[in-house]
Amino acid sequence: MSDILKELGDILEQRKSADADSSYVSSLYAKGLNKILEKVGEEATETILAAKDAETSGDNSDLIYETADLWFHSLIALSHLGEKPEAVLNELQRRFGLSGLDEKAARG
Repeated sequence: MSDILKELGDILEQRKSADADSSYVSSLYAKGLNKILEKVGEEATETILAAKDAETSGDNSDLIYETADLWFHSLIALSHLGEKPEAVLNELQRRFGLSGLDEKAARG
């Protein structure tokens, strides 16, 4: 599974130097962080709405589709700021064995 994220991270990195007219990702990089974050927010909203619909319908297909869009645009934001998908995977791995309640209490 992490191979897919690594491959995607490599592609996102390549798109940084591509012509903005040649790819969607390149055009987002050219428009800057605010546009990328606007897309992340849009996809987050669409994911929330899809989850609400899925609860009612029992069909998770739109939720999966929108979550993929959210993850994708989040990875673009990370890449724009110089991070690779592995950084998120490392953070998730760091959290294994930690109680969510203990971790939240430590932040407060």
